[in-house]
Amino acid sequence: MDIAERYIRLAHAIDVHSEGFVDGYGGPQEWADRTRREPAELQAEAETLLSDVQTVTEPARREFLRVQVSAMQTMTRLIGGGAIPYEQEVRGLYDIDPVRADRSELDAALDVLETAVPGSGPLAERIETLRRKVIVPKDDLLRVAGPILAELRQRTQNRFGLPEGEDFSISLVSDKPWGGYNWPLGNLKSRIDINTDLPVPLTGLPDLLAHEGYPGHHTEHSTKEALLVRENGWLEHSIQLMNAPECAVSEGIATNALDAVMDEAEVREWLGGELAALAGLDGEDVRAFLDVTQAQKGFKNVSGTAALMLHGEGRAQSEVLDFLMRYALATPERARQTLRFIGQPQFRAYIFTYAVGSDLVQGWIRKHGQEGFGRLLREPLTPGQLAAD
Repeated sequence: MDIAERYIRLAHAIDVHSEGFVDGYGGPQEWADRTRREPAELQAEAETLLSDVQTVTEPARREFLRVQVSAMQTMTRLIGGGAIPYEQEVRGLYDIDPVRADRSELDAALDVLETAVPGSGPLAERIETLRRKVIVPKDDLLRVAGPILAELRQRTQNRFGLPEGEDFSISLVSDKPWGGYNWPLGNLKSRIDINTDLPVPLTGLPDLLAHEGYPGHHTEHSTKEALLVRENGWLEHSIQLMNAPECAVSEGIATNALDAVMDEAEVREWLGGELAALAGLDGEDVRAFLDVTQAQKGFKNVSGTAALMLHGEGRAQSEVLDFLMRYALATPERARQTLRFIGQPQFRAYIFTYAVGSDLVQGWIRKHGQEGFGRLLREPLTPGQLAAD
């Protein structure tokens, strides 16, 4: 049996025990075998597959499969009830080290933010007051998203190219633990969902659409399908796994996607001018809230630290909520949404792919420039390769 077929069959077998492990699949349907097998059998299969991966002749393909199958091995231990310390779980699944925020640095960042946000009263309430001024009504989200996507697509096409026939649909959903999601569908297609449980500010919309669409997740998945699956015949790239190292690279791409096609000054001018007018908002309010979001970038490791508190240290949910409300400047509703996300089995370790993946990709881009971002869209690079470069 071909190594890609074995990889795909094992992934689907794991998904039977851990629903959501397979995030998207566009390969042969006969390989999507969901016959239930015991975790011990799957663990033995993962060990054999990991050994056989060493016989793959192409170095790039071999290294990608090695780290992916190593993560599968970790998953088979987890679904078999194996006790793995939380930080080892993160490393085993994603090939990255979990990062904890420094409390003293967070407190210093809070002091800076206190002076940056106008008004009086609790800081989180002042931020929420500004946020409410730049919310796009739910019924208007798709109308406003249209021109944003058109601009992002054109810039992505010009800078990196897009495979002919790529496309996605976009929908509004509710009752989800995340803000946005890209579902790879195969055949160069995907579906983007925007969660409306919490109001969506205009200031975050270009980043959200770049993250999920152009040149983020959709662009990466469709480009790799076109090049790695259709041209190279590496069918392991016809499946996307939720709990595997590819996610750290993918989220690193997505969190840097908007920066890859627009600089900060362009984004600010676009949001405060054309897009504010399109959404019927005051450009001054938009620019003011942009200043706040810029000042909040020092808090990027807060969610991961909350996950370490919850899963690594066994802290009470109430304590984790208090931490999120203080350092994520979150209302109780937003803090509960974050807690819901990091409490999900699929996302409890996944949370680190955002901040750590973002740092890895930023370091890669600093060294390799725009062409480096293009390589990330085209090549099966791993977190370890980005860290070692």
